[in-house]
Amino acid sequence: MAISDIKEYAHLTDADVEAIGRELDAIRRDVEESRGERDARYVRNTIRLQRGLEVGGRAVLFGSRKRSLWLLGTGMLSLSKIIENMELGHNVMHGQWDWMNDPEVHSASWEWDNVDPSAHWKVTHNYLHHKYTNILGMDADVGYGLLRVTRDQRWKPFYLGNIAYNAILASLFQYGIAIQLLELGKVVQGRDDRELTRVRGREVLVKIGKQNLRDYVVYPALTGKAWKSTIKANATANFARNLWTNAVIFCGHFPDGAEKFTKQDAENETRAEWYLRQMLGSANISGGKVMDFMTGNLSYQIEHHIYPDLPSNRYAEIAVRVRELCDKYDLPYTTGPLAVQYWKSWRTIAKLSLPDKYLKDTRDAAPETASERGFGGAPEIDPVTGRRRGLATAIDRARKRGLVRRVLGMR
Repeated sequence: MAISDIKEYAHLTDADVEAIGRELDAIRRDVEESRGERDARYVRNTIRLQRGLEVGGRAVLFGSRKRSLWLLGTGMLSLSKIIENMELGHNVMHGQWDWMNDPEVHSASWEWDNVDPSAHWKVTHNYLHHKYTNILGMDADVGYGLLRVTRDQRWKPFYLGNIAYNAILASLFQYGIAIQLLELGKVVQGRDDRELTRVRGREVLVKIGKQNLRDYVVYPALTGKAWKSTIKANATANFARNLWTNAVIFCGHFPDGAEKFTKQDAENETRAEWYLRQMLGSANISGGKVMDFMTGNLSYQIEHHIYPDLPSNRYAEIAVRVRELCDKYDLPYTTGPLAVQYWKSWRTIAKLSLPDKYLKDTRDAAPETASERGFGGAPEIDPVTGRRRGLATAIDRARKRGLVRRVLGMR
């Protein structure tokens, strides 16, 4: 089952949690006070790079009937779309650069290269997802209303298609995001505000129309005889952007160690408790500076969820301090290579397509679903220091016990 008592699961006292909150608040203050020209230069250079790739790619596509030029133009356009969505659109609309008071990079004015209207995304993502991260029944990103990603979701025959659904979702990810605020489940059940649904539906259709008109009519027409190959290039670039975005987001929310929570746990939540839930409900991607940039610095998903409105180029330095804080309180810091994290996400999706009776782990101690009931008993006391052992140690010991049981069971 999902975590219902986060302090008990984290092996922390109320005082511990509030102390963590104070330390994280101090990190925020340090970054806010040091924001300046180097940060502004970073985002402006990113904009120049993205626009240069887009203009260059579209220029190359005038000769896209030649395969070499098609590949070059498509590659440049794909990179442009990924950077615009991940490092610019996502982060600008979080308000990370509002402190600059520059209307070009302000959350109130940015409209991204995506079929999801920015105003809709700021509701479903900035507010609902970041406030209620991984809380069942409150965060629509837990399965996107389509996938079974935790055993708390009761199995239905529909979930036998989990793998196929996710393959389709990854390919058309921008459309999946675009319809989130429409809450089609409520529409089908007749529980929606029909007038509001109509207004939002029109807004989505208008944005889809604008994007498709630009990518599949206007720009292809400009390339004259190369219009067919230009359409293919634009479709390929959008497809590549969708796959990459899906991979990055899933690596940050669905690999082992990215925990799920219940509504009960969010009731009367303090700021420090919210911080702790973000730390336990997110996962990072290791890989270096290029990986960081191409993911929009969402390779630091833990830091992003703690500080969604701080400049993304500062997450690397913030991560050093957050990791030290996790070590101090014996908390896990979930991270791993993209290939490993994405594989774990797909493994979870594949496993949970099946009824629970075919799964080996318990509902409280599975890699993808854990709770405070998975440990059993009171936290252990370290005989040397006299301090109680924390969550990271408890998880490690539980894994070792599980491995021993599996080995003995094989004999």
